[in-house]
Amino acid sequence: MNEHFQKIRYQVMWDRLIALVEEQARTLMRVAFSPVVREAGDVSAGVFNPGGDLLAQAVTGTPGHVNSMALSVKHFLREIPVATMQEGDAYITNDPWKGTGHLFDLTVVTPAFHDGKLVALFACTAHVADIGGNGASMDSRDVLAEGLFIPIMPLCVRGEINPWLMNLVRHNSREPDRLEGDIYALVACNETGASRLQKMMTEYGLATLDTLSAHILETSDRSMRDVIAKLPNGTWTNSMRIDGFDAPIDFVGTLTIDDETIRLDFAGTSGVSKFGVNSPLCYTEAYTSFGIKCLVAPRLANNAAILARIRVTAPENTIVNALYPAPVTGRSLIGQMLPDVAFGCFDMAMPGFAPAEGTAASWSLRMGGGPGITGKADGKVTSFMSQSYQSGGMGAHPKQDGLSATPYPSGVKAIAIEITEALAPLVVWRKELRADSGGAGLRRGGLGQIMEVGSREDAPFAIYAKFDRVENPPRGRGGGYNGASGELELASGKPLSSKGTQIVPAGDRLIVRMPGGGGLGDPAARDPQDVLDDVLDGYVSIESARDVYRVVIGPDSVVDEQATRILRA
Repeated sequence: MNEHFQKIRYQVMWDRLIALVEEQARTLMRVAFSPVVREAGDVSAGVFNPGGDLLAQAVTGTPGHVNSMALSVKHFLREIPVATMQEGDAYITNDPWKGTGHLFDLTVVTPAFHDGKLVALFACTAHVADIGGNGASMDSRDVLAEGLFIPIMPLCVRGEINPWLMNLVRHNSREPDRLEGDIYALVACNETGASRLQKMMTEYGLATLDTLSAHILETSDRSMRDVIAKLPNGTWTNSMRIDGFDAPIDFVGTLTIDDETIRLDFAGTSGVSKFGVNSPLCYTEAYTSFGIKCLVAPRLANNAAILARIRVTAPENTIVNALYPAPVTGRSLIGQMLPDVAFGCFDMAMPGFAPAEGTAASWSLRMGGGPGITGKADGKVTSFMSQSYQSGGMGAHPKQDGLSATPYPSGVKAIAIEITEALAPLVVWRKELRADSGGAGLRRGGLGQIMEVGSREDAPFAIYAKFDRVENPPRGRGGGYNGASGELELASGKPLSSKGTQIVPAGDRLIVRMPGGGGLGDPAARDPQDVLDDVLDGYVSIESARDVYRVVIGPDSVVDEQATRILRA
């Protein structure tokens, strides 16, 4: 077989691996019980070589899960040597420091065999409905109060699930049926990947994945080094402030690029919080490396070789490298902000290259009601726990406006309001884009959205608020304006805090106004026709068009060119 044909064959098999892990992830979403998995895709799936190196990941999934899962398999191998693994085995953990950052995420690793020999490992992660303890509340003072902590341990042995573990997790969850169903879905997910891999290896006559693994990692490493070689060498430091829980949090990121490596260090970042907003280093690495890869190598496949060229460090006991037993349930609020820190560094290194800041962390509406949350058990009030992923706006990009109501960097899908209303006694009275929330600029920031939620019952419900960009909105770049700050209040007019568990009284409604993304460039340089289109679409008010963009819209809904020229002179 000539060398050129062999390269083509390797590429075909590589694409096949990506396809089969995508089917792996889709299996998880198809059979999972929890809406955050089934509807939002808060999952990850991937295939690893026997050494624990990520070879291919599913497109479906979140960077926080995928990239931290890429590190977690090595932890499994240190606890459970490959030589002891048997067909039908599966292993599990939700250790935030060896998994994906908090107790709600279960990671399952399954050895895959072909002709009796271990050839690969499949791993997957899902955000489960409830893991006990204080769960969604960020008021816990350590991780042990946040829920059931499962160390790395066998979930299945020779095809038999561990009944004692399943009994334990059921007795530590408010949603035992959903939790059990999601665990079985994780097992099925990896089994699907292993089954498809066996068929692929038979089809291509492969005894092992060794040569294919070497090709994938060597090719990826070479491609990533070529990308880095085109970047300027040097060191740049950027800082960014967010609201935090009880006090503002300052991120400080120092980017260093040499000929072969991109490094980002978080020395100078705020210390660990006593509240559950801390991020383990694995989660910090996951989102920081994802943001950098999006910017410099968006078309390269994600695997161990790519991630090895991006090195993320942080001093211990900073909020981005919280050590056990720090509370970490809200680590997404920290981790999902970190791509914006990296983008600010790259804007210094390569002006005009990076987007403006966006909402970043999801505005996830986590609500609950019933005994133990808002009242006593009297049979008249439905007990529920609901989570609905929602998003503000993305920052403007140098080549286009920011996307509205888009969950970057998490990538989770918004859960349809019909699903929320079907599973909980809630009514979503309003869900619409928030006019004038996108930061003005040559490129406009993406819009946030407004949601109004009430109860179908004559009963209160709780909102587990975990929102940011309220006191410190997403910043514009290059003369662009900041995006609008987020807001939270009752329909009766009472402002609510952006953090902590709060009660929406019976008969009242919750109103959430999500932030918009920052703008990029001088608003007065924006094409007047684009401003008019924004006004007609309801994205920008006529007043903002005149006062901010310096574009006058006439009564016949066309640009008054003469008045606009005078205003812009």
